[in-house]
Amino acid sequence: MDVKLFGEVFITLLVITDPPGMVPIFLALTGALPKRERYRAAWHAVALAGGVIVVFAVGGQQILRYLGIDLPALQGAGGILLLLMALELLTGQVDDPNRQFTTNVALVPIGTPLLAGPGAIVATMLFVERANGLAGYVAISVAIVLVLLSVWLTLRFSGLIVKVLRPAGIEVLTRIAGLLLAAIAVQLVADAVAAFVAAYGD
Repeated sequence: MDVKLFGEVFITLLVITDPPGMVPIFLALTGALPKRERYRAAWHAVALAGGVIVVFAVGGQQILRYLGIDLPALQGAGGILLLLMALELLTGQVDDPNRQFTTNVALVPIGTPLLAGPGAIVATMLFVERANGLAGYVAISVAIVLVLLSVWLTLRFSGLIVKVLRPAGIEVLTRIAGLLLAAIAVQLVADAVAAFVAAYGD
C-alpha cells in the first residue's frame, strides 16, 4: 500500500467532509426524529456519500464528459441546493409541527452535497489519476473507508448532544446551522462563478 498517498487522501477527505462541522447541521435536520431513525439517517448519509465518491472515483470524468457537465456547474448546483435547505433552517420551516420528518434529509443535503460534494468528488478523481498501480488504489480505498467510518461515528453519537441541549438548545443550533449552511452555499456558488469566468472569460 502506498502509505504517502494514503495519508494525503485521508487527511484531505477528512478536512473536506469535516465530521465535527457536520454535527450541528445533522442535528438541525434530524433532531425531531426518534433515536433509531436518527441512527438510520446517519448510516444512510454515509452510505450514499460513499457510493457517490466511489462512482465518481471510478468513472467521474467519463460521466461528466458524457453529460457535457463542467465541474463548476456541479459545484453551483450543489450550492443552490444547500441554499434552499439553509433558508428552511433560518425561517423555521423545519420547526413546523405539521411537517413530516423522514430520513430523506440524510440523502439530501447531508449525504450529498455536504459529505459527497464537489470538493470530495474532485479530490478523489485527482487522487485516482495519481494512483500508481494496485498499491495506489488500495491506499485510496482504505483512506475513503476510514474517512467514512469517522463521519459515521461522529454522526452516530451526535445524539448525546441532543440530550445535553434539549429542545431550546436544538432550536438555537438550528438557526446557527442554517447560517453556516447558507455561507457554505454562497461560497460554492461564488467559486463556481469564478471558475466559469476563468474558463470562459477570455
